[in-house]
Amino acid sequence: MNFTFRQLKAFEAVARHLSYTRASEELHLTQPAVSMQIRQLEEHVGLPLFEQIGKRIHLTDAGRELYHYSCAIAAQVSELEMVLEEMKGLRRGHLTIAVASTANYFVPRLIAAFCQRHQGVSVTLEVTNREALLNLLAINAMDLAIMGQPASSDPVAHPFMENPLVIIAPPDHPLAGEKGIPLQRLAGEGFVVREKGSGTRASTERFFAEHGVAIRATQQMHSSEAIKQAVEAGLGLGVLSLHTLEMELALNRLVILDVEGFPIRRHWYLVHPRGKRFSKVGEAFLNFTLEEARHVLHLPTLPRS
Repeated sequence: MNFTFRQLKAFEAVARHLSYTRASEELHLTQPAVSMQIRQLEEHVGLPLFEQIGKRIHLTDAGRELYHYSCAIAAQVSELEMVLEEMKGLRRGHLTIAVASTANYFVPRLIAAFCQRHQGVSVTLEVTNREALLNLLAINAMDLAIMGQPASSDPVAHPFMENPLVIIAPPDHPLAGEKGIPLQRLAGEGFVVREKGSGTRASTERFFAEHGVAIRATQQMHSSEAIKQAVEAGLGLGVLSLHTLEMELALNRLVILDVEGFPIRRHWYLVHPRGKRFSKVGEAFLNFTLEEARHVLHLPTLPRS
């Protein structure tokens, strides 16, 4: 087969996102250009790689096989780039970071501080949820991941900063301003929750289950922004990372409830596959984050009782 690495790279991006639009944005190409690369690759392979059902595209059996090998090829090319970068030091290099959507409230500032120190370095940032992050780690599709609840098995996780989860409410909520609210008082309250697969939702459900309190999930949202807006509108209480609330707390659009057992004390983790071979850039970012993240980031603190 006489396909090109460019075609394989376009295929890998479409297969990973299952979207021509997102792949074209990542590759900085037009959507027709990406579609052309896929058509040419299918001609070389002699088999269809995608099929469209309704408005969504899916990998065919041949596409799944090719995706498996394209990830392996990309990993080998990445390793080659890494070896060459090591010869150059930190004057140049590229870093791919995947983060949980909640971490995206502070990670751009962390990346900016790192890039100011190493001005020849470029960074690709992918924002997704915990479940997708674990899938990316499983196929070694990024240099590092930042998340709030790492898997307990294979990936190596380095804690670098606290990530407290708090209960939020609109300022006019009947519980706003009360001290030491018992958990049982929340049993009748409606909660706006994250989608299944979210680390925040998993931690919240586990906490209430451990304390024998059943909460009522009345709304489900796919982002912290949507939850904040829903809580502000009076659709229920919410549980979010304190690091997502800087603006809303400052403007008094939301308040943190003083609830027994809260905040839930978690950490942010820098995660990578076990045995990962880092480039100079990847190793530098790992050390930078572990040593200096808390100093370069100006994050909100819990209000005093």
